[in-house]
Parts: sequence; structure tokens; C-alpha cells
Amino acid sequence: MMTTEEVAKKLVELCNKGDYEGAIDGLYGPEIVSVEARAMGNMPAETKGLEGVRGKLKWWMENHEVHSSKASSPFVARDTFAVRFDIDVTDKNSGERMQLSEVGIYKVKDGKVIREEFLPMA
Repeated sequence: MMTTEEVAKKLVELCNKGDYEGAIDGLYGPEIVSVEARAMGNMPAETKGLEGVRGKLKWWMENHEVHSSKASSPFVARDTFAVRFDIDVTDKNSGERMQLSEVGIYKVKDGKVIREEFLPMA
């Protein structure tokens, strides 16, 4: 079973490769809860379960062109870690290009991510 630090480092590695599906499939527990700052499009702010999180990723990729994305080295303590994400993205519907920064806060149990919450930069 992976430690919180091992999960954190693997998540950053996979995100920096653009392998978001690999992160979900390999690191997330079946009861994952994913919380965004707000609802986006037809996606609610809170998503539960692996299928829900995969659906959220699919929606994001279908509606956005990601030009670049960088995940920072993780900050880790006990069963929690945080990662800063900097994303350069274009909304395919509006054509608006945006530079987004947010922090993901992750909770780990039994070597799997069981909760993630994203806080956008104010």
C-alpha cells in the first residue's frame, strides 16, 4: 500500500504527463468525492464515485483545449496533501483563453485518494 507521500508524488507525475485517466484509475478509491469551487456547465460542484469523476474529466476535456498544465511538487502531512495547478486553457464554447491557478487538497485512506477539493486562486 502506498503512503500519502507516494500517492502525492505519483499524482503530480501523472498530471504533469497529462495522464489524468491514469491518475483516477490508479490512485482514486471507489468512494472518491471530488469538490469544485462551483458548478460548471451541467456538472455539479460535487461529484461522487469513480464513474462520476471520470465523467467530469471527460466533460472538461470535451469542452476545453488545454495548452499547458503544470502541477507543483506536493505539500504533504499525515493523510493529506496539496498541489498547485497552473493551467492555460481555451473554453471551446466561448473561445475565451484563460490562465487558471488552483490548489487541489487531497485526503488519502488505505493508499487511495478518497476526497479532492479544488480552491481557485482569488
